[in-house]
Amino acid sequence: MQGEWSGELVGPDVWQTCRELIPAGSVFAFLAEHRQEVFPAAMFADMYPSANGRPSMPPQVLAAAMVLQTLYGLSDFDAVQELRCDLRWKAACGLGLLDTAFDPSLLTYFRRRLARSSRPDRIFEAVREVVAETGALKGRQRRALDSTVLDDAVATQDTVTQLIAAIRRVIREVPGAAQAAAGCCTAHDYADPGKPRIAWNDAHARAVLVDALVTDAIRLLAALPEQALGDKAANAVGILALVAGQDVEPADDSDGRDGRWRIAQRTAPDRMVSTVDPESRHVHKTRTHRQDGFKAHLAIEPETGLFTAVALRPGSGAAHHEGALAGELLSGESAPVEVFADAAYSGGACRQALTRAGHRVVIKPAPLRPAVPGGFDLDDFTIDTAAGVVTCPAGHTTCLSGNTDKKRAIFGKACDGCPLRQRCTTAKNGRIVQIRPQHDLQAAARRQAATDPDWQADYRRWRPPVERAVAWIVARGNRRLRYIGTIKNNAWLHTRAAALNLRTLINLGLTHTGGIWTLDPSPA
Repeated sequence: MQGEWSGELVGPDVWQTCRELIPAGSVFAFLAEHRQEVFPAAMFADMYPSANGRPSMPPQVLAAAMVLQTLYGLSDFDAVQELRCDLRWKAACGLGLLDTAFDPSLLTYFRRRLARSSRPDRIFEAVREVVAETGALKGRQRRALDSTVLDDAVATQDTVTQLIAAIRRVIREVPGAAQAAAGCCTAHDYADPGKPRIAWNDAHARAVLVDALVTDAIRLLAALPEQALGDKAANAVGILALVAGQDVEPADDSDGRDGRWRIAQRTAPDRMVSTVDPESRHVHKTRTHRQDGFKAHLAIEPETGLFTAVALRPGSGAAHHEGALAGELLSGESAPVEVFADAAYSGGACRQALTRAGHRVVIKPAPLRPAVPGGFDLDDFTIDTAAGVVTCPAGHTTCLSGNTDKKRAIFGKACDGCPLRQRCTTAKNGRIVQIRPQHDLQAAARRQAATDPDWQADYRRWRPPVERAVAWIVARGNRRLRYIGTIKNNAWLHTRAAALNLRTLINLGLTHTGGIWTLDPSPA
């Protein structure tokens, strides 16, 4: 059942007796004064549907503790230590001077209740309601979008480690798997917590081991008894099937049918990097820098720095690309806005969707790459999509052909003897120009970015503040996530954004008078 705030403290009231010691204008002082107005008991009622049982710790206390924990990047244990020993934390959460707080596991249980509820992001939503009531965003119709990579909470595993861990998990989770493994798995003693004992600097020994482990995995999957599986067992089987195939290919002298394998000479698309956190992925934020983890997608109002929407997603895959998330981040806007973003959002589908939604798009176009370094790129051709013709820089004209998703202009013989050929193509059969469905929209965006001084001034002024917001998100060691999986880390990101928004509002002079949230430009 939900615990109620009784007002009875263990020891003196810290806020009343030590108010002068709590920094004025801080998040601590604000929560001490207004904790129950920001997080009223009623907003948590659905999380405690039963009137029976032992009363819980009042959820307002836990919500305030979570906000501070996320703001300062602390573990559950360290957050509780602050509650026990730091006067600021005691005042913010309403504890008495002699209160020893609670067991750290209570924060885990509270997060679990939030995750299983109908409104898992209610702390972020509560702060967003405060933002709306203050009018801090009124008349501010600009939004800056960006993403940042957050490192996962687990170690990246190599192919051998993943195979062994996945087989062990199937043996542990699937009924009958232990008996099946005893009869068909011979590459390694899977009850041994260590790695196989081989000469790891011997390439042939490693290849023999990988072949044997993959063979064990395939045999085990085939030998499992037919039965209905629960979630954990089904996930274990699925992970083993994925791991057994993602990093291997037939051996050099194999046709793929004799069951001999080696580590593949490539990286599988959307490769799982750890069996401990199957949702973590390799992330290429740039062409040269790779991390393992997730992407935090952010939308902010650039003048105030307030986060208007956030989302955490796996680090790779078309469905989790910046362009695919832009519409979701802006879906809560009541009216069209000006959207500022870098080239990661410049895909034609994203630009078209935002334009159709009525937004003014100030997105940096992706640079064109000519077929010949320093030669002609797409914009050097005259392309009339309505008439279906393309004219090259030398004046040759040809028709577009192909389907609506990708049309092509094939110049072929027209390139023979052309004096501009060396600047245009190295292809033996002449230049081929490919046209995407949103070509006209993209070409117009490139022209505007190159020639419109107002566009350039707006982009230079309003795009950079999002970098400051990214720095806030990852400050205090928060570049590395603490939890496993998208759901838990997405909840953390929303709480982090809520805490940062609350801090920003306090700095802007947030006050609560007469039951109304307002911003005092000159707070006491």
